[in-house]
Amino acid sequence: MSVTNVSAPYSVADNDIIVGENERYVLRVRDLAQDDKPREKLYAQGPGGLSQSELMAVLLGVGTRREEVLGMSQRIIREYGEKAIISEKNPRRLAESLDIPLVKAAQIVACFELGRRAFARRSGKPVFVRTAKQAYEHLKPMGNLQKEQLRGLYLNSRYQLVCEEIISIGSLTANIIHPREVFQPAIEHGAVAVIIAHNHPSESLEPTDADIEATEQLSAAGQVLGIDLLDHLIVTNKGYVSIGGTI
Repeated sequence: MSVTNVSAPYSVADNDIIVGENERYVLRVRDLAQDDKPREKLYAQGPGGLSQSELMAVLLGVGTRREEVLGMSQRIIREYGEKAIISEKNPRRLAESLDIPLVKAAQIVACFELGRRAFARRSGKPVFVRTAKQAYEHLKPMGNLQKEQLRGLYLNSRYQLVCEEIISIGSLTANIIHPREVFQPAIEHGAVAVIIAHNHPSESLEPTDADIEATEQLSAAGQVLGIDLLDHLIVTNKGYVSIGGTI
């Protein structure tokens, strides 16, 4: 299996089954001037005047005994990533990964689900992913995450992105990635191909033996299902490499 950062076009096989912020300083709300408190800023300026962490603080309302709400909000976005938070649908996984109360994880998931449903009612511009470079540009924010994530981009036969999922959190050596977790969203959304990607917080672009082994196993499983594993990218804040798939 080759490793490359050359962005050649993807090719979906014609399968019969195809049916076509970085500061660690923690601000406390009670220490802020009245006009600088997130909720008061929202009243005065509207949501456009608030940072991502301030919006999250308004959503969560209060923190916990050991973590103030602004500090918690900053940590959630820093550790999980803005795009990943928006995509997450599993409150238990979110709570366990970030060590926050389950009720707060449920608030976050419910909030972004409302946003997804509202957005789905509008005719948005479709996203097409035909090369590793395009996949990387879409997944580039992963390179700044402090925890390793495995994500999937699910495509239809026209290379249009129909779904993006966080498949797991944790290194491939620590978490066994079952093909079911990777290909279930493809079945649910009628996708015919998937691109997986994970980040290396160590900034190393060198695939591990586990990375390569997981790619080979998932590629073989995809062939059985008639769903192409087009690629497996390693993403860091320095760039990306393609381990490959069925390309």
